[in-house]
Amino acid sequence: MNEKVNLVSEEILSDNWYTLRKFTFDYQLADGSWERQSREAYDRGNGATILLYNKEKQTVILTRQFRLPTYTNGNQTGMLIEACAGLLDKDNAEDCIKRETEEETGYKLKSVKKIFEAYMSPGSVTEILYFFVAEYSADMKVGDGGGCETEQENIEVMEIPFNQAIQMISSGEIKDGKTIMLLQYAQIHNLVS
Repeated sequence: MNEKVNLVSEEILSDNWYTLRKFTFDYQLADGSWERQSREAYDRGNGATILLYNKEKQTVILTRQFRLPTYTNGNQTGMLIEACAGLLDKDNAEDCIKRETEEETGYKLKSVKKIFEAYMSPGSVTEILYFFVAEYSADMKVGDGGGCETEQENIEVMEIPFNQAIQMISSGEIKDGKTIMLLQYAQIHNLVS
């Protein structure tokens, strides 16, 4: 526990899609005085994401889907190119990402490698995202992917040359933070080249 923080109150503002809470707390400043602050935090649970790569073909598997928040903030089509990802839903991170990979991309993975975890938007969202990589091959393809109908997912699966994916960051075609982090990890660690 942080001795410089005293939680005063917690109020649920919305529990519709996920949970939005308002926290009021006292925070001790560097001079020893205390200041009352309040912040809102959105709790949607923790998640996992993965970059599928193929060394032989020099390709990666990404997805494209409509993301309403991006549409309301300048993305004219609302379509976003992303690495496969999903919420843990009471699974551990490894089981989650294997399930999500099969649902979204159609590839059934036997093994994945966890590379790190990160808070993606710590100023307002509680989520920790667990990052994975895995090599894929054609014989792992067991379905079309596209997401889970009951979750209203409509996901396009994209196999892209790795170098093109890296260039798509600079061109602005890839603007998703987790995807940029995974592609840069692959580039730094020579996973594909």
